[in-house]
Formats: sequence, structure tokens, C-alpha cells
Amino acid sequence: MSDFDHAIDGDLDPLPGKIAVPDDVQEAIRTLIRWSGDDPTREGLIDTPQRVGRAWKEYCQGYEEDPSVHLSRTFEEVGGYDELVLLKDIPFQSHCEHHMAPIIGTASIAYMPKERVVGISKLARVLNGYARRLQVQERMTAEIAQCIWDHLQPSGVAVVICASHSCMTARGVRTPGVRMMTSRLLGCFLDDDRSRKEVLSLMGY
Repeated sequence: MSDFDHAIDGDLDPLPGKIAVPDDVQEAIRTLIRWSGDDPTREGLIDTPQRVGRAWKEYCQGYEEDPSVHLSRTFEEVGGYDELVLLKDIPFQSHCEHHMAPIIGTASIAYMPKERVVGISKLARVLNGYARRLQVQERMTAEIAQCIWDHLQPSGVAVVICASHSCMTARGVRTPGVRMMTSRLLGCFLDDDRSRKEVLSLMGY
């Protein structure tokens, strides 16, 4: 059997450093290619099932982690600081669970610490832990806020996400440029009007 035939059957070993894509996953992708109207055996598509399989494993690597682990190491020696901590306009990419189409946007995450803070990069890691799954934006917004609320136990948490959904911009009604905004406010940001206005203003909303 030639290397060409092996590639079609998915029997070739993956290149060093690349994960193996199971045959049934590759065949599912070939089926989708055929259903879309193309020939999965033509030269340009021979390796596509492996590439797509590896890409989706990367897109969805959030399933392999617990985002809360990024909040396990905190710092209490912050000089008595108990004011707003805000990480603004963090870029992310996710995929919608209804059409598996890209969701591309930014998130702003804020919390009001009580006795401890977390490294700022950890907020972005929590975001990516939830974004790298099949998602709906509303749920993702709530999950991020609840994770920070539960594990940092701050006075307040605010998460605002603004994103473009390819399932709407590239198909269906095809309205490019439209962005969806969701928010989840907890604690003082929900109960105190002054705190809510402050955090939303600093986020740019």
C-alpha cells in the first residue's frame, strides 16, 4: 500500500510532536467533506482530516482543565489594597455549540478583593479555560464570574464580554460587524449603584 493510501486510511504515524487523530474522527471529517460537495481523496484534502482533528483538539483544550486551578495561588501581602482590580479587553476565541462556528471577541474581568489578590495573568487563563470549549456566550460569562466569586471570595465580580458570532455573521442572516454583549455582576457590583457605574465606566461601557 502506498503512502497515499495509508494517509487516506489514517494509518501513518503522526509527525513528531503532533497528536494522533483516531480513524473514526478522520472518517467523520471525510464524510463532512463529501457532504459539502468535495472529494476527500484529492491531493489538497488528503491530510485535512488529521489537521482538522488536531485543530479541534486544540480549540477545545479547555475540557482538559479546571479553570479554577489558576486561582489557587493568591497573595495576601498587598499593602492593604482593597480597591478595584480590572483586566480589560482580553482577546479570546471560542466556538458556539449550536453551529461549531467561531466566536471571536474580548472580555473585561474585574473584582474587588477583600484580603487577597491573584496574579493578573490568571484572570486571562480562567477566561481561556472556559472559552476553549463549545460554548454559548451567556453561559461562558456566568461561568467566569462564578469561578472568580467562588475561589477568590471578593466583595464583587464583574465580567463583560463583547463578541462576534460567525454563526450569525458568516451564515444565516449574514450580518457582519454585529457584536453581542453579555455581562454578569456579583456582590457589590450588583448591589451598589456607585460601584456598578465605576466598574462599567472603567471597562468603557
